[in-house]
Amino acid sequence: MPEQNVGDQYPTWVGLVYVFNLIVGTGALTLPAVFSRAGWALGLSVILVLAFISFITVTFVIEAMASANAIVTWRHIQHRKRVLRTVGESGPSNSDSEDTPLVASLSTSPDRLDMTCRYYVIQDKIEMGQMASIFFNRFGITLFYLCFAIYLYGDLSIYGAAVAKSIADVACTYLPKNLTCNDTIPDTELCWEGPAFNRLDAYRIFLTMFVLLLGPFVFFNVQKTKYLQLLTSVMRWLAFTIMIVYALKNLFVHGARGDPPVASLAGIPSLFGAGVYSFMCHHSLPALVAPIANKSKLNRFLALDYTLIALFYLLLALTGIFAFERLDDLYTLDFGPRGLGDCSKSDNIFMLLMEYFLALFPVFTLSTSFPIIAITLRNNLQSLFLKEDTFYTLCLQKLVFPILAVVPPYLIAMTTKDLSILVGITGSYAGAGIQYLIPTFLVYYARKKTNKVIGLGVINKFASPFSGRCWLTFVVVWAITCMILVSVNFIQVHLQSWISQ
Repeated sequence: MPEQNVGDQYPTWVGLVYVFNLIVGTGALTLPAVFSRAGWALGLSVILVLAFISFITVTFVIEAMASANAIVTWRHIQHRKRVLRTVGESGPSNSDSEDTPLVASLSTSPDRLDMTCRYYVIQDKIEMGQMASIFFNRFGITLFYLCFAIYLYGDLSIYGAAVAKSIADVACTYLPKNLTCNDTIPDTELCWEGPAFNRLDAYRIFLTMFVLLLGPFVFFNVQKTKYLQLLTSVMRWLAFTIMIVYALKNLFVHGARGDPPVASLAGIPSLFGAGVYSFMCHHSLPALVAPIANKSKLNRFLALDYTLIALFYLLLALTGIFAFERLDDLYTLDFGPRGLGDCSKSDNIFMLLMEYFLALFPVFTLSTSFPIIAITLRNNLQSLFLKEDTFYTLCLQKLVFPILAVVPPYLIAMTTKDLSILVGITGSYAGAGIQYLIPTFLVYYARKKTNKVIGLGVINKFASPFSGRCWLTFVVVWAITCMILVSVNFIQVHLQSWISQ
């Protein structure tokens, strides 16, 4: 069985920083706007609840990872046992030395602690797709890949829309004379004074250029992105720090300009979707957790991580909704010249650079992630539709699936530039499936399989502290109830909007 390369391991705090950076991304930039619609008290309450439930399912994924490693180890031991039996039948062997414990019967071995240390470890990086193939039947595997593909489609649509919207907001220089700085510029207004392109046309042009520039990477495999990810992390924290500091400065100098409601049920769909989307890390957790050298207190450190993330989200959202009178769906656009309350460019070179940096921040960060997400989607589509032992044409593998990974998100982003809708739908449905339902069913079937194969006497030291059957039921009921309520509220809001028009 392959072992984790010691040189690839890192301390616990480094792994938690990686998890923090993975979670805090595009979803955080949509939180201030959804808070302003849902209300500060409702937003605060929902974020704390979502953080807690998301942490519960993270512990489910950790337990399932340890269970998957245990099954892989058990299968490896059984294979070695068969090999040793074959060697024993053909001649003498040295199986009485170091290999003897590996072939001992699980039901008769007295050293349960040794078995726990041997089986329930998180040593190999076993992705969620691999865990699904270990614990689910064929129908469950199909549902897993389908849900994952839908989520990635939504992810790519959000990335494309955020990048194109950011570029268009910076590039479009025409401002109607009768428009104040806090007014929203309609998409039908011109982008430039000369060419007859409106803002929606400019958005679609920049979206097309973005997809044409980065889309071709889906035909290849992007590797060695370590330094790009480090650069992205530095830029992310610089941008978030500037946004929070500037919002706090606005509050201290000018007082509260925003007047959000305490609670508004109409904002629930976008609030729930953005909240779920903002706490998403489950699908990438195996790659980040497996290299951690010391995992003895993993759940405690992850609880600390989630607490810090929830507090950071509340700081970002609450300062934003009170510091600004008008909030864009993408928070970074509120720090451009119009967002800062002056329709003209700043005379201060430092302020001007800050405005452009924040306005273009999604372009810098999401552009590095777009090819990686697209390649991941391509691979998942192939796992969903192609069988391992079947030969397929080169055209199908190298052409059809890469196109299927890029074109649908492009068409979705061409249809709407409303990030609150894209994030709300992606988070409320596919995101809820990946964050709530899949981890719950994974840990349920993992417990059944390991109890049957390895035995009840061997303890999983990575077992979730929420191990009772009631917690599994609670998460499933919560996810289904929220999706139903979001759907009903979403239909009502849009039906009322359609009637009013």
